[in-house]
Amino acid sequence: MQTLEIIHHIPAEQKWQYLLLPFEMPASTERIDIEYTYPKNRDEQSDSENGQFTAHERINRIDLGLIAPDGSQVGASGSSRDVIFVSTTDATPGYHSRPLDAGTWQIMLGAYVVSPDGVDVKINLRFTPKTRRWFKGDLHTHTLASDGRLPLDHLARHAREHGLDFIAVTDHNQPVKRASFPKIPGLTIIPGLEWTHYKGHSNFLGIEHPYEGSFFTNTEEETQQKFREAHKNGALISINHPLESDFGFHFDLEKLPYNMIEVWNGPMRPRNIEAIGWWDQMLKAGKRQVAVCGSDYHEDTVFQRLANPTLNVLAWSPSEKDLLEAIESGHSYFTYSPTDLHVDLYVEDATYGVIKHWREGLQATLNAFALEACDQIRLIDQDGSRILFDAPQKGDWQSNLKVMKPGYIRLEIWRTFFPGLPSMPALVTNPIWFD
Repeated sequence: MQTLEIIHHIPAEQKWQYLLLPFEMPASTERIDIEYTYPKNRDEQSDSENGQFTAHERINRIDLGLIAPDGSQVGASGSSRDVIFVSTTDATPGYHSRPLDAGTWQIMLGAYVVSPDGVDVKINLRFTPKTRRWFKGDLHTHTLASDGRLPLDHLARHAREHGLDFIAVTDHNQPVKRASFPKIPGLTIIPGLEWTHYKGHSNFLGIEHPYEGSFFTNTEEETQQKFREAHKNGALISINHPLESDFGFHFDLEKLPYNMIEVWNGPMRPRNIEAIGWWDQMLKAGKRQVAVCGSDYHEDTVFQRLANPTLNVLAWSPSEKDLLEAIESGHSYFTYSPTDLHVDLYVEDATYGVIKHWREGLQATLNAFALEACDQIRLIDQDGSRILFDAPQKGDWQSNLKVMKPGYIRLEIWRTFFPGLPSMPALVTNPIWFD
């Protein structure tokens, strides 16, 4: 954690002026804490008949604010707070969460009351750097705004109670505004919508208005234009449940801009296994296609739960921007729920979603945690699938593997959830690619 101390003298003649003190925000900062102190009162003691009285005279009153590099006001708190913070996802009341971009920021001091001798203001700044870590979330949820059963605030609380760090709100053909998001500590809400057509569904994520006008299209050309407009406007586009019998995707993917394919939708079932296999055939054909998952949550039922499945994302912070960048890059894996089941796969500094230069002798390091008895770890590459390990009981497993040639590697963990039923995927990773 970096710190910076600024001591600034305000002379009496600067009373009623606003002063700007520049400082440099370090790159990759997740949170800034600002504390300022100065002598506020002059105390005078006098004897009274039955004791001693101390009078407090206000001699200095200095207001505080924060200005971003573009000149916008991040917040102002008058003299009511001695300590404030701003982060990528949260802030002290009166201040706004925002990306803490590297550059020249400014402390704003308001010289409201200044003693005749002036006043020294000491400002301490603490910069908390971003640290890459795992976040759990759900990219596919619905509310009362379409066919879900919960209002957004209930859905958000439900998500946090389930241990999620983020959700995307993707109501059918209904855009959502960030201004309507409830403030749930520890939860990032991503705006989106599920573009819903008789011939296919697709999530447009990270933008309030992905396109002008209404959602509907009647021709392939109109659909292509809608996707191109959303993509140009900055939406992250996911093709949803592409192989479902009733809600599959029947547009030509070769003619549409998109970022990801949702290969695991809702509880694991044959259609999801088919979709994962279909995606894997893309990988084997040389297409570097990122995959995602989503619960398609509408309400709690026997067959549907929020974050079933869960998207586990390796990101630099829980901000919307950092999460979406990591999701688009494929720095993720999917699990059947917000479980402790976890797999790290590294080839030197590269992990899921990274393109690595292949060379002879390259090795992958694998660490699997919270395995159940009979869990089966499978390695999938351009040549097929092979079993690496069958867990004899609950535990963790570590191994080193040779990367035999260019292509890709990814992992799956298969589990038998109920006696007598076949095993099925409990965890699926995005690939590491090798050129």
